[in-house]
Amino acid sequence: MSEPSLPELEAERDLLYARLAATGDFRRGSVSENYRKCGKPNCACAQPGHPGHGPRFLWTRSQGRRKRTGRQLAAAEVEKVRREIARHAEFTTAVEQIAEVNEKICEARPAAGTQAPSVPEGEKGGSSRRSHGRNPPR
Repeated sequence: MSEPSLPELEAERDLLYARLAATGDFRRGSVSENYRKCGKPNCACAQPGHPGHGPRFLWTRSQGRRKRTGRQLAAAEVEKVRREIARHAEFTTAVEQIAEVNEKICEARPAAGTQAPSVPEGEKGGSSRRSHGRNPPR
C-alpha cells in the first residue's frame, strides 16, 4: 500500500478540522461518586456494612502540576458533565490525529526549490561527535 498523496492528506486534515469544529462544549476532568459517614452514633450510616450517605457526585480536574480543583454536582448536572468530559476525549483524539496528519503533510511537501528528502525511514542524519577530552565544554 502506498503513502497517501499530498492532496489526500490535506483532504483528511480538512475532515478532521470539521470534526473538531463539531465537538461542541467540553470540559476536562472526571466525575466521582462518593458516600460518607456523618459521624452521628445513632445514625444508620454508623451501622456495620452501611455504605454511608450519598451518593454525592464530585467533578474534579487538574489545574497545574500539583493543584486539583473541583466542585460538588447537583443530581441534574451529573449526566451533562459526563457528556462534556466524553466530548473532551473526542477533542483530544481529533487534535492528536490532526497533528499526525500535519506531520505527514510537512514531510510530503518539499521545501521551496528542493527535492523531497532521500534519507530512508528510520535512519538518522547529523554530525559526528567530537571528543573534548576529560572536561567537555558547558
